Amino acid sequence: MLSVEDWAEMRRLYRAERMPVKVIARVVGCSKNTVKSALAADQPPRYRRQPRGSVVDAVEPRIRELLQACPTMPATVIAERIAWPYSIRTLSTRVAELRPIYVPPDPASRTTYLAGEIAQCDFWFPPIRLPVGFGQTRTATQLPVLTMITGYARWASGLLVPTRRAEDLYAGWWRLIQQLGAVPRVLVWDGEGAVGRWRPRQSELTSACQGFRGVLGAKVIICKPADPEAKGIIERLHDYLERSFLPGRNFDSPADFNTQLSRWLQLANTRRKRSLGCAPADRIAADKAAMLALPPVPPRPDGSTRCGCPGITMCVWAATITRCTPRP
Repeated sequence: MLSVEDWAEMRRLYRAERMPVKVIARVVGCSKNTVKSALAADQPPRYRRQPRGSVVDAVEPRIRELLQACPTMPATVIAERIAWPYSIRTLSTRVAELRPIYVPPDPASRTTYLAGEIAQCDFWFPPIRLPVGFGQTRTATQLPVLTMITGYARWASGLLVPTRRAEDLYAGWWRLIQQLGAVPRVLVWDGEGAVGRWRPRQSELTSACQGFRGVLGAKVIICKPADPEAKGIIERLHDYLERSFLPGRNFDSPADFNTQLSRWLQLANTRRKRSLGCAPADRIAADKAAMLALPPVPPRPDGSTRCGCPGITMCVWAATITRCTPRP
């Protein structure tokens, strides 16, 4: 069999050195037909062993019948139904190959959202070290970026916050909603400690989140663990940020990071998305029109509403929060 080295050398001699086939055959030490076959092949030669068949081939039609009737039937149950006398590993391998043919497509890949219906929220941890003054720097774990993206328009927004504590999270979250100018009817989160967690068959929100969403009039949903498809839009946004926003940028301070991020997001929201057939800027008006109006009284930094304070005041990167003073 012709080796890959000889195949590559023949093509080099013919294309680069302009040698005729007869000379190449003499240099390499093979027949002219072998050289012609090597020049005509677009891929290197590869040894292919002829399949000898498997003991599963005889029962494959029966396996297909069972999978058509019940695509999720385990391989052990199939082995019992067909009285399989051999190793279960051999059967389960063939079942794994055939099952995708009969399993219906995942509806998550075809999810569509109504205008104003939903927004996904999460923390993004960019792989950078950010100077914060006095010769100190902070990692992404210490200075996370709060992100939010709407489901219908794919309008993205983000803000660097000091910590993941409740007061910083809700202050930054309220800032993003203010920038959007409306409140999505449903807000989706992972199991963030300051927001809530997934309990069996339902979301369990913290008291701070209950107070925050009560002021907004929105619903907050906590995704199940290990279910990235439930919030795939914002996961793709994080990947987009790492590939398109971070490369080649330097940041002097948290405020500088937020300034550059805000400018980049304004540009990114005007770019055409293939999944939408238009840019998020072309859809955001219809998205906001179907959302809830901003509440007349902003929520407190920790999400509660007990003292009736006028709300939150923040610096440009949410590092300084003016705490409310309870009324006498």
